[in-house]
This record gives sequence, C-alpha cells and structure tokens, in this order.
Amino acid sequence: MTNFLTPFLQLRWLDLLDIALVAYVVYKVIMLVKGTRAMQMLAGLGVVLLTMLVAQQLHLVTIHWIIQSFLASLILVIVVLFQADIRKALARMGRGPFFSSHEDLTAALEEVVRTTVSLASRMTGALIVLERRIGLADYLDSGVRLDARVSRELLISIFQVTSPLHDGAVIISGNRILAARCVLPLSASAAAAGRSLGTRHLAGLGIAEETDAVALVVSEERGRVSVAVGDKLTPDLDAVALSSLLLELFQVSGKKRGRFLPRERASA
Repeated sequence: MTNFLTPFLQLRWLDLLDIALVAYVVYKVIMLVKGTRAMQMLAGLGVVLLTMLVAQQLHLVTIHWIIQSFLASLILVIVVLFQADIRKALARMGRGPFFSSHEDLTAALEEVVRTTVSLASRMTGALIVLERRIGLADYLDSGVRLDARVSRELLISIFQVTSPLHDGAVIISGNRILAARCVLPLSASAAAAGRSLGTRHLAGLGIAEETDAVALVVSEERGRVSVAVGDKLTPDLDAVALSSLLLELFQVSGKKRGRFLPRERASA
C-alpha cells in the first residue's frame, strides 16, 4: 500500500499545476470538437488505436505493422484531417474569454433582446441561435457565412421577408454573427409527443436538444418570443423576462441588467 502511495506523496505543487493544465486543455479540445464532424473522426482514430492494441495482443503482425506505420505520421494525419476544424477552433479561441470581455457579450445580448422584441412587435418570424460551449460548426456549413458584429439593424434586415437570408436560423457566437439561413434539425421528441409547434419552434428545440445552444424563436403568427434550452421551450417572454433568462444562461453580471431593456422602455 505504501509503495502505491509513494508517487502521490512525492508530487510537487508544480506537478499538480501541470496535471490541471493538461486536463483543462483536453477538456477544452473535447468541448471544441463536440457536436462537429471532428468528434466522429476522433472516434474513428480511437477505433484504429484499439485495433492496434488487439492486433498486438493477438500477434497479428501484418495488421499491427500497417496501423503502426499509419500512426507514425499521426501529427501529419491529424493536421490533414482536421485542418478546417483547427482553423475554426483557433478563430474561436481568439474570440474566447481571454480576448473578449463581459462588456462585449452584454452588448451583443442587448442587441439580440432588442431585435427579438422589435421583430415580435412587427409580427416577423425569426430564429436566432446563441452558441455556448458546444461548437456549431456543422450547422454553419449549411448556411451563408457572415462573420459580422452583432447589431440590431443587421439582424432585423436579415429576417425581413424580402431578404434572401430570412429563411433558416442565424447563429451567433459571442458578439459575432457567424452565419444566416442555417438549416437546423427538427425536434423528433416534440413531434412524437404531439405538440402543435411550427417549423421554427421545432428547429429551435432540435438544436437545443442536440447541443447546449440557446435558441430564440419569434412567432410570426402570434408575435411572441420563446426560448429553447435543452428539451425545454419557454414561451411568451417579454423583454424583462428574456433579459433575465439570458443573463442567467450566459452568467453575465447582474449589474448590467438595466441595459437589456429596449431603448423606448428604458427611457420611459
């Protein structure tokens, strides 16, 4: 028992820091690729590694040699397979918490709240998806890339019925509009439960069920705003309720709550 504990007793605080940093990097990599094709490729590489171990144990020399030769250039293979995902991940890291502030996020959420309230008052349908920890790269590929700063004017112009981008969803990450006219999966569970929801609401629930994203749905029939998170759809939210919910979901400081109100209400 003593021999088992000896390595742990000899750990320095620098060793613990090293382990914690490696664990954090691994966690961030998993969160970056979760929900993308890169996750499937990583699973495929895991199968290859498992096959090599089995071949080694069973003394399958040829198979083991082929896989070992393939893995000898593993770094090059990873770069080739994941070049697009690596580029996107580095871009997302540049927009991450080390390079952005709560002010940027607060301003972006403020613009989103004002946009949805304005669209609801005009009876204009909309679907806005706010990315959180899980990447939405696969869904970006189905739409039109924009990479523009979040603004009320731009979002309203996108969802005008005369705009070629009004169909589908807008995906936002941080304070950037990444893409518009994105195709999202429809919620199978809501349809199976017999809930009478429109296509936008089913799509909002679908993306919320598959990822940790927050989907804001504006109904053009009722002029109401709903929010989908996980498998839950919260309907009929006004500006104050929507602001509070987004503040909670994105963990923005409560000192900024007043800034989320529409300009006309804040000045009243």
